[in-house]
Amino acid sequence: MKFLLTIWSLLILVPSLAVAQRTGGQQASLTRELIRKAERRLSDMGYWTGAVDGVLDPATRAALVAFQKWEGRAITGRLTIDEVEAIRTSAGPKARELGYEHVEVDLDRQVLPLVNHETGVRVLPVSTGTGQPFVDEGQKSIAYTPRGRFIVYRKGVGWETGPLGSVYYPNDISGGVAIHGSRSVPLEPASHGCIRIPMFAAREVSKLLKLGTIVLVYDNVSFVSAKDWVENPKLKQAALLNLAATDEIDQTHVSKPKSKSVAIRKARSKMIRA
Repeated sequence: MKFLLTIWSLLILVPSLAVAQRTGGQQASLTRELIRKAERRLSDMGYWTGAVDGVLDPATRAALVAFQKWEGRAITGRLTIDEVEAIRTSAGPKARELGYEHVEVDLDRQVLPLVNHETGVRVLPVSTGTGQPFVDEGQKSIAYTPRGRFIVYRKGVGWETGPLGSVYYPNDISGGVAIHGSRSVPLEPASHGCIRIPMFAAREVSKLLKLGTIVLVYDNVSFVSAKDWVENPKLKQAALLNLAATDEIDQTHVSKPKSKSVAIRKARSKMIRA
């Protein structure tokens, strides 16, 4: 039986490979059909692939990077025969906490799973705080992405620009830290503290991350559950009001402009961005 399964797997794989060998010891090229099958498998597991069309576009490469990060593989963003086989046999990503809709940020893997009410996830690669010192307006800070449980308490539309760079559709979760689109999402931590996501997904992620969305940020030594917020919504509401009040105080300390919209813009310009 095992022999027959092996033969069946080979019959599926072989027609999808280009037979012409590349020069210089490179691997055989992949056909569009094999790429499409890899995309379909990645998408079925929960990785954010975009269209399943057999094209290695930025969304497909981001899904491949997220897969490589999750599985602890070499992070290359290149689809090879070995990667296709690893994708085919992988069990897929799992959320740290289940049973309610929320977002997770796994700082060790550098991925962001969006979790639905059941067990489904959509996973994107991210780039978070480097942990290194930096200077902003004469003040020394650490590029740190805070761990814990947070709530999306303020959102931006389109591009916003501050002293540390520009962000796309920011979703604020703690002080100056936001989940936002960026043109630069390296394979490793590179931000001043924010959680960068690929541009192609930023608008849709912003639509999904409504005000009040729970965000769990953790590493291998820190995890805080938010199940008590789900079981007792008053606790979550109190946390949301506390965030809003703290942010309002920060705005007051930044300046005292005549209009609230100006205050928000000036406060944002002081926040940790990029």
